[in-house]
Amino acid sequence: MSKKEKKINFFPYLKILRPNQWIKNLSLFAAIIFAGELSNRGVFLKGLIGFVTFCLLSSSSYIINDIVDAPLDRLHPRKKNRPVASGAIKPGPAIRFSFFLLLSSLLLAYSLSPSFLGISVLYIAIHLLYSFVLKKRAIYDIIGISLSFIIRAVAGQVATGFHLPIWLMYTVIFLSLFVASGKRRSELISTGKTTRPSLKRYREQLLNFYITMFAVSTLISYALFAFTAQPVSFGGALRLTLFQKYPDFALEQRKWMMLTVAPIIFGIMRYGQIIFDAQEGERPEKIVTSDIPLIFAILVWGLTTVMIIYVF
Repeated sequence: MSKKEKKINFFPYLKILRPNQWIKNLSLFAAIIFAGELSNRGVFLKGLIGFVTFCLLSSSSYIINDIVDAPLDRLHPRKKNRPVASGAIKPGPAIRFSFFLLLSSLLLAYSLSPSFLGISVLYIAIHLLYSFVLKKRAIYDIIGISLSFIIRAVAGQVATGFHLPIWLMYTVIFLSLFVASGKRRSELISTGKTTRPSLKRYREQLLNFYITMFAVSTLISYALFAFTAQPVSFGGALRLTLFQKYPDFALEQRKWMMLTVAPIIFGIMRYGQIIFDAQEGERPEKIVTSDIPLIFAILVWGLTTVMIIYVF
């Protein structure tokens, strides 16, 4: 076999990992970011190990999902090009590759802690349940998608020992349900009801109701978090200087956090526009990495949050 042929054969194995989906695993760093511990090398290393573990775990589950979905994927205009559906990788080698990734990720999880191993096993169990059962049933498929986001956030807490504020955790829950509902609506509009059994039980109006309900819940939850956020123990030199020199001017950190509500409002509005006007909610990972206005909103929110926690 020539070198050129080897390169061509290697690409499907890279593609089947779905590295573009790994952006979702960045949520494992949320706990240490909001705890003000991002600069703590020991804690950051734990978060990094957790991130790599979940990248391997998620890729393993995606491969199984591709094998199960291959017959239906061949009917989808985009998914038919997936390695298993297109025949670039046979089911046998795909299963062995998935098992190798799973074993590697579980060993890495155990090296972090037995508790993190437990949450990793729970994550893969829910993904398998989703692939074989939940995705075929309306409502349960949306819950299954959202659970993968929620477990990532919880895994970050287990890995590092720091916890997200309760209202921020509710924000994660409602945001994941909002994204999952938008994903199903876009798929229903763009491909009809032939590419997924659960779509036969959905109507556009019902999914519109879900999207609206979860969007409002996300905004309210985040606003409550921003209003009730307690100052973290870690603080920047600028904050200390302001408190010492200008005690009447320096506001509590929780008051500054209200500034971050504005980009959240814009982000939800923009994502809703993408779902309803562009019908692009089927691939949320593509949206957050390609839509300029949404990227701008995320950057403004992220930079403002980091400035408030680590500088002011």
